Amino acid sequence: MSTLSLLWSFNFIEPDPFCNTTSINNNNDSSVISSVKSHQMVQKKKPSLVMNSSPLNSTSCVERVVPKFYDKGTLKMYSGLLQDCSTKGSLCNGKAIHGKVIISGLNPDSYLWICLVNMYVKCGNLKLAHRLFDEMPERDVVSFTALIAGYSAAGNGYEGVGLFRRMRSEGILANGFAFASALKACSMCLALEFGKQMHGEVVKAGVLGDVFVGSALVDLYAKCGEMELAEGVLFNIPELNVVSWNALLNGYAKIGDGRRVLNLFHKMYESDMKFSKFTLSSVLKGCASLGNAREGQIVHSLAIKTGTELDGILSSSLVDMYSKCGLAEDAQKIFIRVLNPDVVAWSTMIACLDQQGKTFEVTKLFADMGKACLRPNQYTFASVVSASTNLSDLRYGKSVHACIYKSGFDSDKSVSNALITMYMKSGSVQDGFRVFEAMKDRDVISWNAFLSGFHEGDACSQAPMIFNRMVMEGFKPNEYTFISTLRSCSSLSDMSFGQQIHGQIVKNNLQTDDFVGTSLVDMYSKCGCLESAHKVFKRMKERDLFTWTTVISEYAQANQGEKAFECFRQMQREGVNPNEFTLASCLRGCSTISALESGRQLHSQVIKSGQSCDVFVTSSLVDMYGKCGAIEDAEEVFESSESRDIVSWNTMICGYSQNGDGEKSLETFSSMLNEGIQPNEITFIGVLSACSHVGLVEEGKQHFESIKEVYGIIPTIEHYACMVDILGRAGKLGEVENFIEKMNIMPNALVWQTVLGACKMHGNVEFGERAAEKLFQLEPETDSTYILLSNIYAAKGMWGDVKKVRLKMSSQGVKKEPGCSWVEINGEFHTFLSKDGSHPKVKEIYLKLGELDQKLKAAGYVPDTQFVLNNVSDEKKKESLIYHSERLALAFALISKGPAKPIRIFKNLRICGDCHNAMKLLSEVIDRDIIIRDVTRFHHFQNGSCSCRDYW
Repeated sequence: MSTLSLLWSFNFIEPDPFCNTTSINNNNDSSVISSVKSHQMVQKKKPSLVMNSSPLNSTSCVERVVPKFYDKGTLKMYSGLLQDCSTKGSLCNGKAIHGKVIISGLNPDSYLWICLVNMYVKCGNLKLAHRLFDEMPERDVVSFTALIAGYSAAGNGYEGVGLFRRMRSEGILANGFAFASALKACSMCLALEFGKQMHGEVVKAGVLGDVFVGSALVDLYAKCGEMELAEGVLFNIPELNVVSWNALLNGYAKIGDGRRVLNLFHKMYESDMKFSKFTLSSVLKGCASLGNAREGQIVHSLAIKTGTELDGILSSSLVDMYSKCGLAEDAQKIFIRVLNPDVVAWSTMIACLDQQGKTFEVTKLFADMGKACLRPNQYTFASVVSASTNLSDLRYGKSVHACIYKSGFDSDKSVSNALITMYMKSGSVQDGFRVFEAMKDRDVISWNAFLSGFHEGDACSQAPMIFNRMVMEGFKPNEYTFISTLRSCSSLSDMSFGQQIHGQIVKNNLQTDDFVGTSLVDMYSKCGCLESAHKVFKRMKERDLFTWTTVISEYAQANQGEKAFECFRQMQREGVNPNEFTLASCLRGCSTISALESGRQLHSQVIKSGQSCDVFVTSSLVDMYGKCGAIEDAEEVFESSESRDIVSWNTMICGYSQNGDGEKSLETFSSMLNEGIQPNEITFIGVLSACSHVGLVEEGKQHFESIKEVYGIIPTIEHYACMVDILGRAGKLGEVENFIEKMNIMPNALVWQTVLGACKMHGNVEFGERAAEKLFQLEPETDSTYILLSNIYAAKGMWGDVKKVRLKMSSQGVKKEPGCSWVEINGEFHTFLSKDGSHPKVKEIYLKLGELDQKLKAAGYVPDTQFVLNNVSDEKKKESLIYHSERLALAFALISKGPAKPIRIFKNLRICGDCHNAMKLLSEVIDRDIIIRDVTRFHHFQNGSCSCRDYW
C-alpha cells in the first residue's frame, strides 16, 4: 500500500507540526475530530516532537499529549512510511505522518526520530530538520550524520562542519559515514585545515580504507588545489573506485593541468576501472585546457561507445572542448544532435560561438533559445553581452540589458562586468558608469572593465583618478589593471603618472610580465622618452611581435630611422617574423632618413612574406620611395596595388608634389575624384603644394576655395600656409598681406616662416622685418628666423643690420644649425659639412672636386657670388662655393658608386642658387642623374636641367 493510501485509510487530521493552524480534512469522520478535542482537554504537558523554541509556543496546533503507548509494530510502520516519503521527496505526506505521530500519543524510539529528521533533510527542509534534531532527547552518530549530509547536499558546508564539531564536543565518536559526510562539508566550504585534522582522526579511527571516506578526502584535497595530497590519498586507498578517480581528475582539470588529467586517465583506463560520464567530462575539460583536439576526439569516441555522447553533462563538455580547440563547427554538430538540450548546453554553445568571434550566430542562437522557452542563466547572458560588444551594436546590447534586468540577473557580478565592458567599448561611458556604480559586490575585473573606457579621448584624463580610487577601496591591481592605466597614460602623454604606475608594477613584482612590459614601452615611447622605453624593452625576457612592432614604430615616428631598422634586423635574428604593421613601421623609418637601399631590402621582404596586397604596406612603400626621390618606383607600386584607400592616393599626390612633378600630382588628384574617393585635409595639402611648386596661382586659389565650399572641410592652418606659399613664391606679397588679414584663424609660426622665406626670395626687407618680429615673439629660439632675416639684409648689403641680427641671436643663446649633406653608399650614410676635412677619403674627395671644377669651367660655368652672404672678397666667395656640403657629397658618391646608378644627396637646408646651377651643368657634363632633396623638395637634375624648372 502506498504512503498516501495508508494516510487516507487512517482518516486523520493533517496538522503541520511546526505551524499554528490545523488543516482538517473534510472527509475525516467526527470520531477523529472528537479524539483531537479530547486530547486538548489534557492539562499536564509532556515533552513532544516539536521544539519549545517554536514561534507557536503560546498557541500550539495540537496540545501536547501524554504518550499513551509504545508499540513496536506501529513504530516500524511509521518509520517505513517516513522512509518512503524520504525516497520520493514527498514533504507534504511526511508532514502528515509527523502530525499523526503527534496526535497518536506514540512514544517514538530513536530510530523514528532519525527517520523524521532524515525525511525533512531528504525533502529539502533543513530548517525543520534542524529544529526537530535539537528537540531529540538523545542524539547519536546516525542523527548527526543525517543532518550533516543534508547540509552538505544543500551546499551549506559551514553548517555541516559546525555540526561535526558539535558532535565531537558531545563525545559522540564518528563512524565512516559521519567522516565522509563531514569531509564533503569541508569540500563545500574549502575548510582545508579542518579537513586535515579530520584526516588525522580518520587514520586514528582506522577507516581510511573505507571507500567513501577515501573518496571524500580525495575530493576535499582536489577542490582545495592540494593535488599531491589528493593523489597520495587515492593511491593508498585499498580498493580504488570510480568516484575517487573522478574527484582527482576533476581537481586537476579545474586547475588547468590537462596533461596530468590525460596521464591519470590513461592509468585508470589501463587498470580496467570502469569509467563514468563524469570521468569523461573531466578528461574533456583537460583536453580543452590543452587545446588538444586529437585526445578530445578519442574521448569523444569512448563516449559514443558507452552510449553517453548525448548525455546533458557530457554533451556540454564535448561542445566546450571543441570550442576551446577552435573547432566551432564540430561543437555545433554535437549541440544539434542533443535532444532537448538544457540551459547548460545552450550556454556552452553560445559561449563557444562567442569565443570564436561568431557574433551573428550568437544572436541567432540566443533568439532560438527564447523560442525553445528556456530561461537563460547568468552564463548565457554574459556570453551574449560579450558578443554584442564585438557586434558594436549598442542598441542590441541595451535590449539584452533589458532582458537581463527582467530576468533578475542584473546584480550578478559576471553579467555586470560584461555589461560594463560592452558599454565602455561602445563609447557609452555614462551607461557603463551607471552599471558600475550600481554593483554592490565589485571585483578587480569590474574595475578593469570600467578602466577600459578611459583609454582615449577626453575621458582618458579620468583614468588616474579611477585607479587611485580603486587602490583606496582596498583592491589590488593586477596586470590588466596596469596595462589599462598605462594605455590611458600613453593617450595623455602623462609620463609622471606613468612612472608612478611603473613603481607600482615593480612593487607587485609584475615587471617581468611581457604584456605589462609592452605597455610600459608604449607609454614611455608615446611620452617621448625612448631611452626609458628601450631600457624596459631590453629587460623583457620574451619579446613578441607586438612588442617589437611598438618599438620600431616609435623609433620611426621619432625620426630615428636607423634605430628602427636596427631593431628590425635584431627582431629577425631572434626568429620573430614581421607582420604588415611591422613592415609598414619600418618603411616609415626608412622614409624619415631617406634610406633607399634599406627600403628596397624591406620591399623584397614584403614580397617574400606575401604582404604586397596589404593597403598599409603599399602606402608605406609608396611613401618610402617618394621620400627617397625614387618617384618612378613609387608610381610602379601605386599602379600595381589592387586596392587603394585615401591614404594611398594622398601619398602619391604628395610624392609627386615633393618631387617637383606638380602636373602629375594634380592629374592624380583628378583620377582619385573620378574613382569616387572623397578628399580629406591631407589631400589638399598635397594639391596646394603642387600648385606652389609649379606656380599655378589661380588654380591654387580655386582648390583652396573648394576645400570648404565644395567638400565641406574646414581649412586648417597648414592649408593657409600653403596658400601663402603659392602667393609668396609668385612674388605676390601684397596679396599675401591681404590674405593673412582675412584669415579666419590666427596665423602661427608656420605662416610667418613662409612669409619670411618669400621675402628673402624676392628681397622684401620691410615685410620680412615684420614677419621676423612675429616669429621672434612666437618662437624666439628658432635659428632659421635669424638666418633668413640676416640673409635678407646681406643680399641688400645692409651689413650693419646683419651684425645686429647676429648679436641678437647670440644674446638669445640661439645657435645656427650647420648646413650638412649626406649620401647613402652600400647601406651606409656619409655626412659632410661645408669645407669638411674629417672624412677618411678627404684627399680623394678634394681631388675629385678639383676635377669637377675644371669640367664646370670648361662648360662655361661662372660662380654666382651673390649667394655667399658674407662680407668677404670675391675670391674667397668663389672658394667657399666650391666646398659646399652637397658638392663634397657628390664628389664622394662619384668615387664610390658605379657609373649607372643615380646619385641621391640629402640636405638639411635649402640648396643655394649657385649649387643648383652647378648641379644642372654637372648632370650633363658627367652624364649622371643627380637627385638632391633639400629642406623643401626634391630636385631631379638630368641632362642639364632640373625638375623644378628653376621655380623654387
